[in-house]
Amino acid sequence: MTTFESIEEAREFFNADKFAAKLGIQLDELGEDYCICSVDIKEDFRNGFGAVMGGAIFTLGDFAFAVMSNQLHKLTVGLQVSINYLSGAKGEKLIAKATVRKDGRTTSVINVDITDDTGREIAQFVGTGYKM
Repeated sequence: MTTFESIEEAREFFNADKFAAKLGIQLDELGEDYCICSVDIKEDFRNGFGAVMGGAIFTLGDFAFAVMSNQLHKLTVGLQVSINYLSGAKGEKLIAKATVRKDGRTTSVINVDITDDTGREIAQFVGTGYKM
């Protein structure tokens, strides 16, 4: 059983996430056990070396985690998260695919694979959600 009846309903709910909205993060696809979110890489996302900042990558992963965990059970909050940065982004867009690893009675574990639009693996984000 899912929380949101449609992707439009989920988008409306997550419009209240002002930080993600300000960055331009989009919810592209939503299923029972996965979602895909993306963001165009902006100049503002770059650090002093010209690479995409880890915080921008983390925020996309965190947003995909939030969508997927709340698709399982609304309201779910983050209990613990981790991220492994794998490569620098070379493309013009970041894409996060969140999948359900565990959907327990009180917690969920969500894996989020982040790539760029060239197919390059950028980061692996894992989040544990607590069901309120």
